[in-house]
Amino acid sequence: MTEIVVIGSANPSKLQAVQMGFKAVFPQREFIFHTAEVCSDVSNQPMGDQETLTGARNRAFHASEAYPQADYWVGLEGGLSVLGGDEASLAAYSWIYILSKNQKGFARSAAYILPDRIANLIHQGMEQGEADDIVFGQENSKQASGGVGLLTNDLITRSELYAMAVKLALIPFIQPELYPTAVRKEEK
Repeated sequence: MTEIVVIGSANPSKLQAVQMGFKAVFPQREFIFHTAEVCSDVSNQPMGDQETLTGARNRAFHASEAYPQADYWVGLEGGLSVLGGDEASLAAYSWIYILSKNQKGFARSAAYILPDRIANLIHQGMEQGEADDIVFGQENSKQASGGVGLLTNDLITRSELYAMAVKLALIPFIQPELYPTAVRKEEK
């Protein structure tokens, strides 16, 4: 039986991350992946874990509303956190939120520190993707390898960074007996 996974974003790097994560965790299963442009209901540049996780959760729930017949709904939201008391230092990461009809899972990706040139542009009101493009002379890099790809010369792409968090967010689906209380209807 083929299962349907809906990603709450049309961003190609997010789609690829979900495909990589699901195929790694469930190599014997067959999936069809769809994207849905849905709102995160948070700011364009989420700040802090709570806002970023809320954005990922909202994307997953909105995807479930748009495609209720699917088997899984996935929200991915990139965010930033100020480190320590140093207003200039920013860490970039993503939260992933996965729903099914009777289970949920969520996880955060690894984080990386933004260079001051990018952080300063963000502090002036830009989104990270826009700041990355200015500093690196790119266009729409968040749809490709992302800031982490630009900073690592594609040693780690945005899809790869997010795919690890997708795998972690699938833990409750791998070990459902250890996560028995997750029911979607209670959260709405």
